[in-house]
Amino acid sequence: MLYRTDFDENGRKTLCQMDGVNADMLMDIFVQKLAPGDTLTLEEAEKECAVLLLSGQVTFAVGNSINETCRRKNPFEKKPYAVHFCRGTKATVTAIEGSQILVQMTDNDRTWAPEFYHPGNCLYQEFGKGQWNGTGHRIVSTMFDLDNAPQSNLVMGEVFNQPGRWSSYPPHHHPQPEVYYYQFDHPEGFGAGFEGDTPYKTQNGDCLCIRGGNAHQQVTAPGYEMYYVWLIRHLDGDPWDKTRIYVPEYEWLANADLSLIHI
Repeated sequence: MLYRTDFDENGRKTLCQMDGVNADMLMDIFVQKLAPGDTLTLEEAEKECAVLLLSGQVTFAVGNSINETCRRKNPFEKKPYAVHFCRGTKATVTAIEGSQILVQMTDNDRTWAPEFYHPGNCLYQEFGKGQWNGTGHRIVSTMFDLDNAPQSNLVMGEVFNQPGRWSSYPPHHHPQPEVYYYQFDHPEGFGAGFEGDTPYKTQNGDCLCIRGGNAHQQVTAPGYEMYYVWLIRHLDGDPWDKTRIYVPEYEWLANADLSLIHI
């Protein structure tokens, strides 16, 4: 389901709430605007938390172990900065210039030392460049998932959809809920995001809530690079382990090399 909402008077755009809007995503997710000098303080008694810098310059201070100043002009620099910490940990995000951050939270009773993710330790991958005449070319950054954060109930990553190309492709699904938050390299940019068989026009600042079991292929219009944060909540006893269950009629595409076929 596409969810389109505005920032409130406090500069917050709420995408999901475990006890409110889009509760079936099993996560609290919001985007926060920060003016220079603003500080957001986070300290959750029962929830783990991840904070991603979307744009601007901020200082992350987490517990007694992380104090990092990071700058990102916009997501299209492809240089992610994020912090991830367990329940009971105090964190502050202080803006040095006008900034936007995304906050993801869910319940988790485990504890661990805070983590700082940056371009030097995030997984960076390109997919689809040599398949389907390059029509599925996308760049994926993963901050954390089951491989490097097995103690977490969350997954956080970014996709850079190249202009006119597809991602989350071939059509596939998984049992775990997933949320996409979109940005385009031009404000008027647009694309299309599917949930199941329903397509939605996606625009700057939109959110797509993908319920478990629904396919969710994406495409962007020619001339526009599309960025989206992808956020997954593991299910108890059934974590997302790069799970891709292909829609049967499209499964053949997963191993097809169509780079030499002209359509």
